[in-house]
Amino acid sequence: QVQLVESGGGLVQAGASLRLSCAASGRTFSPIAVGWFRQAPGKERESVASITWGGAGITYYADSVQGRFTISRDNAKNTWYLQMNRMTPEDTAVYYCASRPVAYRGYTSWGQGTQVTVSS
Repeated sequence: QVQLVESGGGLVQAGASLRLSCAASGRTFSPIAVGWFRQAPGKERESVASITWGGAGITYYADSVQGRFTISRDNAKNTWYLQMNRMTPEDTAVYYCASRPVAYRGYTSWGQGTQVTVSS
């Protein structure tokens, strides 16, 4: 069983930066990809960014965060990050990290969520 623990959420002003972290623990951790999702009040959960765990790390970003957010990983620490810059109130949401095992089509392990609030 893989456990994911997020940290780094909080309240910031528009234009500020914030970095989220997600640490994985449990049995041997070797996913095919890890990512970040978010869910704003009254909206469906959406994918924000993802990165493959092996090799060079292929990244994906939602159009809404492209150029502002950066996903990165530290395989030795079983940890990945979401650096969020030039934040806007539209980034306000609960952010979740997740991991996708090899041979699975979706993300199966999820963090508990961390609140990010951006004030105008």
